[in-house]
Amino acid sequence: GHDFKIGRHQQRIFNSNSAINLCYKVRLSRRQKLPLFGSKIYQLLILKPIMSVLRYVKLRVPAGTARPGPAIGQALGPLGINMAEFCKLFNERSEPLYEKDTPLGVTLAAKSDRSFDFTIQSPSTSYMVKQAAGVDQGATLPSPTGPPVAYVTPEAIYEIAKIKQKDDVMWHLPLDSVAQSIVGTAKSMGIQVGEAEEDDNGSEPNFGGN
Repeated sequence: GHDFKIGRHQQRIFNSNSAINLCYKVRLSRRQKLPLFGSKIYQLLILKPIMSVLRYVKLRVPAGTARPGPAIGQALGPLGINMAEFCKLFNERSEPLYEKDTPLGVTLAAKSDRSFDFTIQSPSTSYMVKQAAGVDQGATLPSPTGPPVAYVTPEAIYEIAKIKQKDDVMWHLPLDSVAQSIVGTAKSMGIQVGEAEEDDNGSEPNFGGN
């Protein structure tokens, strides 16, 4: 490697947080330029510039079956993002994790060079609660004194909580706190947490589950 020294004024410039200052305002002698401009720092900052994020886009996409269409096109088209490429990458990442057609949340970061990154969130809490309870819809106006639309077991609540806890916005929350929020969602849908009570005929009510 090359050893070189810079003066006090040059040191202040060298310590600047600006990549432009680092690469263009450091005044070194002809002998001293080679270590900087032939270094990995130069290659990282100039030859491989960091692309800025233009916008974050939130989508709801079915696992394993995403395809270019109006819903995705309206969000990604104006940003110049290749919809087919996004669908291909999303399907490859989501299919091993969830059953096909499970609605998943996606947060996509669109960059200035038309590239993108995205993260996949778990299905919505209401979707998983309905799946666990075996119903297609919750109550529109749940009554605190009326009969529940369906039941979901505490074990199912904790299984849902384990899935939701893996999301970026919940990883730092204790499992019990996540579970309590899911219980609140279930109650707002008219779904009671607990074992289903037997009806007058001695059999459990059928809420649409298997």
